[in-house]
Parts: sequence; structure tokens; C-alpha cells
Amino acid sequence: MNRKKFALLGLIIALVAAYYFFGLGQYFSLDFFKSQQAAIESYRAQQPLLAAAIFFLVYVAVTALSFPGAALLTLVGGAVFGLLWGTVLISFASTIGATLAFLIARFLLRDSVQTRFGERLKAINDGVEKEGALYLFTLRLVPAFPFFIMNLVMGLTRMKVSTYFWVSQLGMFAGTIVYVNAGTQLAQIESLSGIVSPGLLASFVLLGIFPLIAKKIVDLVKARKVYAGWNKPAKFDRNLVVIGAGAAGLVTSYIAAAVKAKVTLVEKHKMGGDCLNTGCVPSKALIRSAKLLSQIANSRHYGIRSAQAEFDFAEAMERVQRVIQDIAPHDSVARYTGLGIEVREGTAKIVSPWEVEITDSNGQTQRLTTRSIVIAAGARPFVPPIPGLSEVGCLTSDTIWNLRQLPKRLVVLGGGPIGSELSQTFARLGSKVTQVEMAPRILGREDPEVSELVRQRFIADGVIVAVNHAAKRFLIENDEKILIAEHAGQEIRIPFDEVLVAVGRAANLKGYGLEELGIPVGKTVDTNEFLQTRYPNIYAAGDVAGPYQFTHTAAHQAWYAAVNALFDPFKKFKADYTVIPWATFTEPEVARVGLNELEAKEKGIAYEASVYGIDDLDRAIADGEAHGFVKVLTAPGSDRILGVTIAGEHAGDLIAEYVLAMKQGIGLNKILGTIHIYPTMAEANKYVAGVWKKANAPKGLLVWVERFHNWRRG
Repeated sequence: MNRKKFALLGLIIALVAAYYFFGLGQYFSLDFFKSQQAAIESYRAQQPLLAAAIFFLVYVAVTALSFPGAALLTLVGGAVFGLLWGTVLISFASTIGATLAFLIARFLLRDSVQTRFGERLKAINDGVEKEGALYLFTLRLVPAFPFFIMNLVMGLTRMKVSTYFWVSQLGMFAGTIVYVNAGTQLAQIESLSGIVSPGLLASFVLLGIFPLIAKKIVDLVKARKVYAGWNKPAKFDRNLVVIGAGAAGLVTSYIAAAVKAKVTLVEKHKMGGDCLNTGCVPSKALIRSAKLLSQIANSRHYGIRSAQAEFDFAEAMERVQRVIQDIAPHDSVARYTGLGIEVREGTAKIVSPWEVEITDSNGQTQRLTTRSIVIAAGARPFVPPIPGLSEVGCLTSDTIWNLRQLPKRLVVLGGGPIGSELSQTFARLGSKVTQVEMAPRILGREDPEVSELVRQRFIADGVIVAVNHAAKRFLIENDEKILIAEHAGQEIRIPFDEVLVAVGRAANLKGYGLEELGIPVGKTVDTNEFLQTRYPNIYAAGDVAGPYQFTHTAAHQAWYAAVNALFDPFKKFKADYTVIPWATFTEPEVARVGLNELEAKEKGIAYEASVYGIDDLDRAIADGEAHGFVKVLTAPGSDRILGVTIAGEHAGDLIAEYVLAMKQGIGLNKILGTIHIYPTMAEANKYVAGVWKKANAPKGLLVWVERFHNWRRG
């Protein structure tokens, strides 16, 4: 911190100290004003300009230094100067004071705070970048946002000072009028009976409903602006059109039909989306076959001297397809038609905020008018532009299910959940698998000990885990496919027969009218907390909306998208992401909900960690699955659960107890007091609660309890 900052900080500290040392707060109370009301009004009558100037300067100082009393001064201004001049004085004084506070925060804190807490300020910075002045205007219109906090926070952003001044002036004007008007009524109170005067009651009613009115006004202004140039139909063919029949689209249309809305669901490929056809279902089916082979190969561990399997890869892949076919009726056209949904097979394109054009396989088109639209177009595997990749050809999580011959040598690019699941699976099926990950470890979003536990198991299964390896290019030499990877500054040659690219998924953003309508997109469709896009009647849900790419999250979002699309503006709900679980179906399984230690440290959140090793669990020992752990993070000194990580057999099932607990506010004490069947894996959840209890036992009380028992023995 330089000398100028030290000097300013010293001055502020001195002023704050003087405020409290001299008890200046007593002059900013309603009792003091009422006692001096006559004198103040007399002085104002004799010296109107000087009184106004003194009041103006005091107001600026109080707001600039964030002293308590600004709200009272606003009421006093109304009482002393009346509605017109009180509004003028306070409007400019509050804006100048706010701007000074804004500048102080920027000068003293912005650089250091942005450096240290830039990630936490990302949402605010994004809001400023995205909506600029309108973002601040919206916040200023709603008095519920604390005045001094907004000055401080906005000072930490990249907003221009001039923009902050005029937007604050404009945004606070309506609220200032309401508060000043309340002040004019307060000045008339002479007794308790005055409190129930019609004018005063009206002022307080206006104060209460103003935030709601202000928010509606902002929404109407935004909507009017965004819909300019579009002709809204007088009548609509549908209440809702849903684009995409994956998890998000299916659940959205189902909910809409359940509440008797007229809904059309459009799918251009296969009902059920990626999860059914190329994702969750086929991968878990193949994982089961691979796990059985692994158990047979390790049969001696279970007391079986010899066991062998006659394995046919093509048949295993055919089984995958049979599993898909068995589940497909759950997501079929016939089923959803029976639920009252019009299912259309074809390509959908949004041609206006209220019109969707559907083109079928024969090229026939039809336009439907609809009150609302939900985009649930899903995502696809991302294939990076690595030199030579197109020449050697690659598999993705979409196309690998077409294989009928097991690759002898398989390279898997990616150390995330998909890459890890398929690396272990194909190694167990008999491929020589090399998993290539440019980061220092696989499953990088998990805690380091989780990654290491999985890595060790992968090595035992024959997977070559090549971390810190960056794929640079692909070659074909002497009819052999080769990956050139960089590791520790050296080039590593990895020969292979097939390469699986599993480095992430990209949202489907093109082909259905987003560009033409000017709907902003990044990696996903830009939505607000209600899942609305730029157009309030167009929503997005599932992988195309983010921030999570899980089937269960897509279904979770679908409820909000459906209800908001059908019942806005009468009622709408913010999407809730407070308790989102997920699992990676490697062996050991990894499941998580809430924070892990890695995230807690990154975000600076204090926590206590309680860990129970599953290797000590009776059922795990009996099953030959004595590995892994349950780790629970709690708030310091509390049993409130912040997050849970489970690594071990059936982790995806065990996590459900904690998902319920976190959702319903249940702490570890109640989990400890819940009966769990013996012997089951679920006992691990109770035992980790016991670990927490032991660490948080009331040691002082136990000393007295011990003395009590000693006394009882005589």
C-alpha cells in the first residue's frame, strides 16, 4: 500500500473514531430529531440556503463514510424541507456520497481484492460486463440491497465512475421520493395516534411494495426493448414448444402435459437423448460386463481356485444395445403421446420469439405459434483441433458403441469422468489402454487422495495413466498410428490402434435459430436465475444451459423451466443448485455432493473434515471391497454438512443419505442417531458421524461426568 492510500485510510479511520468517540450517533436518532424539530425548522425558515447547504454536506459525509443514519436523514429531509426540495437535496447528496464511497473502495481495495477474490466477484463483474448500466440500475431500484455494500462492491468492479454516478442518480430517484414522502408524514406525528394516520400508512405501504413495483418495471422495460421489432401473435397454437427429447426436454414436456398445457416436443434424432443412446445407459451396461470379468479374474481372492470366462467383445456390445432397447420404451414416442404430448420428429428452428418452424424428414415444414419455448438441445462430445487427428480418425462417447472388435491398443484422451470410466472398462475387457491427461492428475475436480486412489486401481487393472502429458499431434508411420505427446519438455511416442477423445462436451448451439434471434451464448446458452434467455418467454435447460452436465441436473432444471414458462408472470422460481450430487462410476466409485476440500480451500470457506475409512467396515471386508473412505465437511463447531465425498463400492448409492440431509437441513447428530442395518455399506455413513462426534465431544462436560461416576462408586 502506497503513501496516498495510507493517508486516506488514516483519515477515514480518524473520522470513524471521532464519530464513535464523541458519540455523534446520538444526533442521528428519531428521538433527537423530534426533540429538536421546532428549532431545526425555525433555523431553516431563517436561513434556508445555509440550512440546505449544511444538511447537504452532512448527508454527503454520512453516505461517503457509510455511517449509520442515512435512512433517518432521508426522513428528516422530507420533514424539514418538504417533498420537492427534500427530494432534490437528498437525490444529489446521496449520489455524490455514493460516488465518493465508490471511489474510496476503488482506490483502497480494488486491486488487492480483485487479485485475491476475483473468482468470487466473477458474477458481479460478469453482470456489469453483460448488462452494464442496466445491471446497476436494477440494483439501485430495489432498496433491499444495502446502500453502503453496493457502493463498496461496485467500487471493486470495472464500471466507469461517470456511469456509476448518473445511473445511481436515476436509479435511486424513485426510492428517494418514497422515503422523503414518508419523512413528510413522520414530521406530523405528535402522539401515538399519529402513527396510524392515513398518510403515514400510505407511505409505509409504498415503501413495502416499491421493490416489487420497481422489479416489475425493470422487467417490463427489458422485455419491451428485447421484443421491439417482433409482432406478437394474438392467439397461440401451443402453450409450450420444447426442442430436444433428452432428459431436460422429456421432463419439461411431461410436467407441462401434467398441468394440462398444450405442448409439442420436437426431436430430430433419437428419443431419450444422449443419456439413453450414447451416454449413461450404454456406459453402465458395458461397465457391468467389465466388472464381472474383473471379478472372475480375481476369483482366488474369494476362495475360488480357478474361474475363467469365454468373453466375446461383439456380444458384449450387442448386450449394450439390448439394454438400450429394453429401456427405450420409457422414453418412446408412444409413451409420451399417451401422456398427452404432441411429439414431432424433425428439426426445429425458432423463427421469432413466439414461432417455431418444424421440418420433418421429408422436408415438409410447419410453423407453430407458442406462448413459450424451452431449448433442451443437449450437448455433444468436443473434439479438439489436434493436428493429424482427422487423418487417424477418432472415437467419441457417441461413436464408440459402434465397435464390434476390441482395440488391442487404445489411447484415451481425457482424465475426466467419461475418460476414466471407459479407460478402466476397456482395460478390463482386454485392451492395452493408455490414458493421456495434460493435468497433473485424473479426476482433477476431486480431492487429491480420491484421484490417487482411483489411479492406483487403474494401474492394478493395467491402465497406463499418463498424466502431465499434452497431446500435440497424430501421425501415421509405416501403417501405424502414433500419438506424439509432450511430457516434461520431451516428446513421447505412443502407438495405438484406436483413440477415444473424451476431453469434455460442447453444448449444441447452432441450427435452431439462436443466431438469428440474437440470443447470447458462450459455452452454453446464456440464461438468468429463472433459466430465461434474452427473451423472457424462451428458456433453456439441461446440458445446453449448464452449468452442470448431468442427466439428473437436466431433469432438475426441467421443473423450473416448465413451471416458469407456463406460469410467468404470475409466478416463477429461481433454479436451485445448492445440493447437486454426482458420481463417477469407476472402481472405486466416486460420489460427491456439496463442497470438497479442494473447493473449500479455493473459496476460503472454513470447515472441519471427518473421515471414516471403509477398509474398517465389516460388510466391505466380507465383500472383499475394503477400500475407500467417506469424508464429510462440516461448519466449524457445528454438525451442519457442507459437503460429502465418498470413494468406494456403491458410493453413488451411499451419497443419497447425505443429499437428503443437506436438502432438509439434517446434521450429523441426527445421522448418528439413525439406525442403519448391520452389516451394510450404509453403516459407513453412521460411523463417519461418530468420527465427527468424537472430535466434537464436550471435553469439559465429560470431565465432570467422570467425576460424577467416580463419586457414584464411592
